[in-house]
Amino acid sequence: MSLVPAALAPWQQQRLDTALAAWRAGRLGHAQLLCGPEQLGKRAVADALVARLLCEAPQHLPPCGHCRDCTLRVAGTHPDFRLLTFEEVPKSSPPRLRTEIVVDQVRDVIGSMQLTAQRGGAQIVLIDPADALNKAAANALLKTLEEPVGNRFLLLVSAAPQDLPATIRSRCQRIEFVVPERESARAWLAAQGHPGARATEALEAAQGHPGLADAWLRAGHLALRETTLKELAGVARGVLAPLGVAQAWMADTDVAALRLRFVADAAVALARHGAGVGAAPVAGLTAPADTDKLAAWFDQLNRLRPQLTAPLRHELALAGLLAEWRGLMATTETRR
Repeated sequence: MSLVPAALAPWQQQRLDTALAAWRAGRLGHAQLLCGPEQLGKRAVADALVARLLCEAPQHLPPCGHCRDCTLRVAGTHPDFRLLTFEEVPKSSPPRLRTEIVVDQVRDVIGSMQLTAQRGGAQIVLIDPADALNKAAANALLKTLEEPVGNRFLLLVSAAPQDLPATIRSRCQRIEFVVPERESARAWLAAQGHPGARATEALEAAQGHPGLADAWLRAGHLALRETTLKELAGVARGVLAPLGVAQAWMADTDVAALRLRFVADAAVALARHGAGVGAAPVAGLTAPADTDKLAAWFDQLNRLRPQLTAPLRHELALAGLLAEWRGLMATTETRR
């Protein structure tokens, strides 16, 4: 394993360079909130920032990759770096991870940060995902944020910063991640080995998000998206039964949530097309005349998506939504 972090995408490197410039100027805040959509490289930038802050090389140089601090960091044994993330539920059988970061985890790292750095340099706590902090854990963290100490850093990574208490957000400097320009995203996808036409198709499907496009291309999910949208159109035309489609989608638990994402994106595309915003219509479907009803349907679908992680059966709920979808599309056809 290389001791030097992997090369970053251009939009990621830009965020890192800005943070490092602030650090070299003595303006890097005690707490950094790296936030933005999933799969844009927030964690990669956080890891690269940790590598530079811990390395013994002069500040104007990148992490050297061979000093003792670099070696300890890569081995996962650096005494002045702590990662807070989901831990295993005690005595669970089979083993399973918690769904939140709990107060004992935060108290543990707070105690370590109150001690002198063992390596004599920076002390860093990386929390990922920070929005998984439960209420007690967030309150415990707040005390550390209110009493910053020099050369001690908290890095919070979150795709849902709105779920963090305002008292925490207000005490952090923000490193914002946004979807890059299409040409930059397309060039990056090409550098990952994706052919131009496929990269363009994936970017369109992912609404310009290069991280999602890359993940979908590697997993073959463009074919899944095409199948899902064809089945959605089949429901709209009355060719496929809502319950049968719902059962088939929910049976494939690994991609059930992704299928619903594709359906939600299709609803957004139809709404924009109907409103004249310019988004391309979904193949085989016409934008419904009643966009308010489409928006309400979209909200119901989005409420269902996060529930898929619960050990419940969701076929009937989804079948009901698909039946409503058929009704929306049928109303459109009668008005044409």
